[in-house]
Amino acid sequence: MSHIIWHDVECGRYDADFALWRELAAAAHGPVLDVGAGTGRVTVDLALRGHEVVALDIDPQLLEELRQRATGLRVQTAVGDARSFSLPGRIFPLIIAPMQTVQLLGAAGRTSFLHVARAHLAPGGLVACALADAFDTFDGEHVFLPLPDVLVVDGMRYTSQPVALRDQGTRVAVERIRETVSADGRRTASDNVIHLDRVDRRVIEAEAAAAGLRPVSPRWIAETEEHVGSIVVMLRG
Repeated sequence: MSHIIWHDVECGRYDADFALWRELAAAAHGPVLDVGAGTGRVTVDLALRGHEVVALDIDPQLLEELRQRATGLRVQTAVGDARSFSLPGRIFPLIIAPMQTVQLLGAAGRTSFLHVARAHLAPGGLVACALADAFDTFDGEHVFLPLPDVLVVDGMRYTSQPVALRDQGTRVAVERIRETVSADGRRTASDNVIHLDRVDRRVIEAEAAAAGLRPVSPRWIAETEEHVGSIVVMLRG
């Protein structure tokens, strides 16, 4: 359960990108494939607006939680790796990879994802991939830290505090401290690190061309107090 909660703490309440995904889904006139769907942040929002959504994620626990949250909605789930998934017989006018999903894959993984996405894309369909557009390094000794992500569940307070972005050449390490505080004041703390590829729109567009996708005008998602902004690479089949 804590695995699901931490996902919700760090990802689940972000909504700055909702307006864009709603716009693209409304224009697609068909089912949407949400890659890296997690517990359903975007999937459920779109399904509540009447869209059919297939939620793809590598983590079956997150998808089980998504299924419960999407009860009664037009949602299907599929356990699969973004780099190699196969959904026989399914094609989509819109495939989305929100937040920084494609930046978790590595260069070879991105290439594989783009080819697999192209194989599942309807003629003239759109693949939209969000990329973090700012990787300024920081640490707690030199600048003000971003605001922590906080969630209270059953009296337990979960806090995830970003403490550093560290340049590792082709990747950036995002370091956090995860802390829990129980109702009676007991505390636990642990470190968490994820690695994001340092990649920009031009690189993705070049990789996409090799997969038979052509770039169209990108879109932007503004930064918030808790999250950096994103550029959304738009690729047509």
